[in-house]
Amino acid sequence: MSVVYGRFAFRVLSSFPFRNSFLRRRGLTHLLYFTSGAAPADSAKPTARAATLSPGNNSLSPTPFSPNLSVSSVESLTAHQKDQISLYVRTLLQWNEKMNLTAVTEESEVMTRHVEDSLAILPPLQRSYLSHCAKSTSLEGLNVVDVGSGAGLPGMILAIACPSWKFTLLESMKKRCYFLEHIVTLIGLSNVQILCERAESVGQCADFRELFDVAVARAVAEMRILAEYCLPLVRVGGLFVAAKGADPQEEVKRAENSIQLLGASILELCTVESHSPKGQRTSVICVKDRATPRKYPRQAGTPAKLPL
Repeated sequence: MSVVYGRFAFRVLSSFPFRNSFLRRRGLTHLLYFTSGAAPADSAKPTARAATLSPGNNSLSPTPFSPNLSVSSVESLTAHQKDQISLYVRTLLQWNEKMNLTAVTEESEVMTRHVEDSLAILPPLQRSYLSHCAKSTSLEGLNVVDVGSGAGLPGMILAIACPSWKFTLLESMKKRCYFLEHIVTLIGLSNVQILCERAESVGQCADFRELFDVAVARAVAEMRILAEYCLPLVRVGGLFVAAKGADPQEEVKRAENSIQLLGASILELCTVESHSPKGQRTSVICVKDRATPRKYPRQAGTPAKLPL
């Protein structure tokens, strides 16, 4: 079976529980059954602190970080997951010689700047979801979309770390989607699908609108723009998690009205001591309180040109 996207045809390896009309029109590059697996072990070396951002105030008020959800790192993964990560990194660098996937060219640097950085999103995501979104104490079967996935960061890394979760990697550039599809097949991930389309189009489609428990994004756009890409995809009661730099307070403050307009509120900023050159990253966590107005997201390109 093939899915046609313009002059390109992509294999569909198996059926998928989403409705298929949009997928046939838009070109879903990789479809797989979702299966369950063991969660990664709880141990880690980066430290983190969570903080809330008071409305109309730039100051951060520290809140306790859950002792039951340690910050994930490569060391916390199983041997099989570590092998999958290593295969991903080697393949990324090989493909990077022919196409622009990352500015990082050393394997060790990919591990510290990309892999560890992606895994650092997990603990605040888990803690916030359990405390504000979950109807039970289980995180099994969480449905996650990685918006602007690029080379699969953080979505591919999180899919390896959390095999019982379901991941959709949303990326608009075909060449990057080819790479992502290759990685999924090479590593043998059964909990990932690749969607080659713009976030603005997907967010207006009933097949995906307000479908996901969590939307994550890393190194895509400023918060005002990113919120319009991500929040229409998140179900009411779900989370939007943006991986940002060491000092995103001003950017987050500028985005407060946009986030509220799109149906969400800022839950907290969680600072993670990472191994990146700047030594620190921040996860901005928003909880979706109500449905996003139907007119959002606007037409492709508009959010970036005219941020809310």
